[in-house]
Amino acid sequence: MAKVLVLYYSSYGHIETMAEAIAEGARSAGATVDIKRVPELVSDELAAKSHFKTQQAAPVAEVADLAHYDAIIVGTPTRFGNMAAPMKYFWDGTLAAWQNGTLVGKPACVFTSSGSQHGGNESTLLSMTLPLMHHGMLVMGLPFTEPDVHHTRQGGTPYGASHVAGADGSPALSETESRLAFAQGRRLANIALKLSRP
Repeated sequence: MAKVLVLYYSSYGHIETMAEAIAEGARSAGATVDIKRVPELVSDELAAKSHFKTQQAAPVAEVADLAHYDAIIVGTPTRFGNMAAPMKYFWDGTLAAWQNGTLVGKPACVFTSSGSQHGGNESTLLSMTLPLMHHGMLVMGLPFTEPDVHHTRQGGTPYGASHVAGADGSPALSETESRLAFAQGRRLANIALKLSRP
């Protein structure tokens, strides 16, 4: 059985919600799934002042955790077209894993959320793949054989699932976004299961 990690950073809960949908998709394929988040970098005072969602069920991940999974799904909100600083900081701390080839050959994919349709979703997804490729991971997207990639007017790209929160910051995923997140988790888990067979 393949073991999948959904690793995320979420300020306002959008990515947390996506992580749960993606995990559900991976479990539907028969994988064992853990959801973990990277540590917050700002102070508790600043997080409260910024209205961050500080109470999240997922435990905080450590870099050493990465070695224990057959596949990894990474999610972060977009920050000026790039991944959020806490996720970047986490991957910047994976030098030993890179030197040891710990993640080489493991499948991976990425997901994101923004406040507007053109808020940098695709560039964020692409930026998130760079450290994964440096680690020798097998990066996967969402193919156009997923019907919702063709029809979404909100989140969803061939580079990975995405969510558009809109001006009101609603954390609710649209039905299309939920289906794409589920499909991405299922797809990665299926590949991980195939790779884990002797």
